[in-house]
Amino acid sequence: MSEAAARYRAEWARSHDDREAFWLDAAAALDWESAPTVALAQDAGRWSWFPDGRLNLSVNALDRHVDAGRGEQTALIFDSAMTGTQERVSYRELRERTARFAGVLRAHGVGRGDRVVVYLPMIPEAIVAMLACARIGAVHSVVFGGFGATELAARIEDAGARVVVTASGGLEPARPIDYVAIVSEALETAKTVDTVIVKARPGFPPAPAGEPGGASWVDWEAAVAGAEPADPVAVASTDPLYILYTSGTTGSPKGVVRDTGGYGAALAWSMRNIYGIGAGEVFWTASDVGWVVGHSYIVYAPLLVGATTVLYEGKPVGTPDAGAFWRVVDEHRVSVMFTAPTAIRAIRRLDPELALLGGRTTSLRALFLAGERADPETLRWIETGLDVPVVDHWWQTETGWPIAANPLGLGALPAKPGSATVPMPGYRIAVLDAAGREVPAGTEGNIAIELPLPPGTLTDIWGGGGRFADAYLSTFPGYYATGDSGRLDDDGYLSVMGRTDDVINVAGHRLSTGALEEVLAKHDAVAECAVIGVKDELKGQRAVGFVTLTAAGAGEQVGEELVALVRRHIGPVAAFRDVVLVERLPKTRSGKILRKTLRQIMDGEPYRVPATIEDPDVIDAVIQTLGERIADAPAAPTAPVTAAPPVGAA
Repeated sequence: MSEAAARYRAEWARSHDDREAFWLDAAAALDWESAPTVALAQDAGRWSWFPDGRLNLSVNALDRHVDAGRGEQTALIFDSAMTGTQERVSYRELRERTARFAGVLRAHGVGRGDRVVVYLPMIPEAIVAMLACARIGAVHSVVFGGFGATELAARIEDAGARVVVTASGGLEPARPIDYVAIVSEALETAKTVDTVIVKARPGFPPAPAGEPGGASWVDWEAAVAGAEPADPVAVASTDPLYILYTSGTTGSPKGVVRDTGGYGAALAWSMRNIYGIGAGEVFWTASDVGWVVGHSYIVYAPLLVGATTVLYEGKPVGTPDAGAFWRVVDEHRVSVMFTAPTAIRAIRRLDPELALLGGRTTSLRALFLAGERADPETLRWIETGLDVPVVDHWWQTETGWPIAANPLGLGALPAKPGSATVPMPGYRIAVLDAAGREVPAGTEGNIAIELPLPPGTLTDIWGGGGRFADAYLSTFPGYYATGDSGRLDDDGYLSVMGRTDDVINVAGHRLSTGALEEVLAKHDAVAECAVIGVKDELKGQRAVGFVTLTAAGAGEQVGEELVALVRRHIGPVAAFRDVVLVERLPKTRSGKILRKTLRQIMDGEPYRVPATIEDPDVIDAVIQTLGERIADAPAAPTAPVTAAPPVGAA
């Protein structure tokens, strides 16, 4: 056994066998007003972490670094590919901005436990607003900038938010988005809000006069200029830090509640031991603050350990080209980067030879991928090109930090392409059949996590009422049901194959769409792919592959070659013969492919285009490509696409 493997196994075992000591040691990485003496408390099937501890997470992210003499170190690098501007913000300046905006919130009646909806683009004010809420004990709920008014209103109402923090607009490559119009429309439904604070951006209409929606509209800059900086408020470790609504929720939103102390301890541990990042190093998560990845690894985790975090307003391609990521890495000397596999696939599609890399990643020592399954071919491609370890790791909005990863900070373990490597400390993973029995190694089943969940994971669903247990704990008693399928091998490595509803049944044979996608991705001409199961009168279901090609990809014969490839690697049992070549795959803004929507279209079922979709026009293009292959005429959406209006729209 290697030294790294021995270190990992010892840490994982201690997190279960000596849970109290392990997590109290992890908590010691934070500054507490009242340090916890107990790690875990359990009662009637519920649990809480560090229940007797009190702290302030904004102080841990900012003040303590300034007080330690590192106030002039860069805390935040803002890089906007959309405007061509950059800004570096020191820890001292970020603390000052945060304290002043916390004073603005306090002046408008926000206090401990009050909810604030943050609806901002990728600008520094988004981080300031989040940390300002944490500073005064308020609960922030970040809604992805550009979500439509209906979804925004549902989240405002569910959270009971009194204040909305927004900007006059956001910038997307296709068009600017008028946030003020969206918020105004949302407030016609959401009646809990009494104040809207607006950060003006050049090129957008000003905030409206009067009180649209019955709320007072306040200019950010004017409010900050007259505000007194707010002192931090210590809260209980178990107090909620934020509510984050899972993407795509409609009707009754499902708001994941994150605690303060457990989250802080888990993030600090993960930065050092998984990502291998410490004070003064540059860490870049190419995501959005509206997603859990942005909460954890753009905002809180890097600042908790005194690192420099990069906030990027742009795309992996098109702003201006497929070399955008490498420019950011080079200019800001990024040590470790974290992005979604879909971003790497987009780069591969346009620059398969990595001609735009140009030796601009000499500072980079690791790339982490999460959000969608990283197919082995894409992983090998980018690992060869960058010549650094590429770690495919797995976690969820609900967990807040990685469930399984290769812990580079403990020493890299041997990688297995297609695997998220091993469970992290605190997570005891089981793969279960439908009856809740553990399946043999190498057998695919339902991935579940033994209770209690470790620190940093969700503590409830906002509003309670048994929704947490109903959604996650009732399927397999004693376990948290992840909703993902996968397998553990003899070495304890976990492979996550996809959502459990992505397992298809072809003539009685259960096939993983992830396994089929893995085979399709082996073809050199394939840039991205998604496999779905559609209705088949004879076999029950059949697999259909949606494929986009690389810039150098051939045309008509690729489909035949892909069918042959699946037959060779999976066998005739897959009965795979249907390949659809499309220009683009429909995705959410976080990079998840809309497989359910594709299946509904193919089956002729009513479908709804989620508000999280990156580009609604892609759906129309797919339908046009499918033509008569759809079961019946395309069903009309059950609800209209809720798209953000462009600037100037009524």
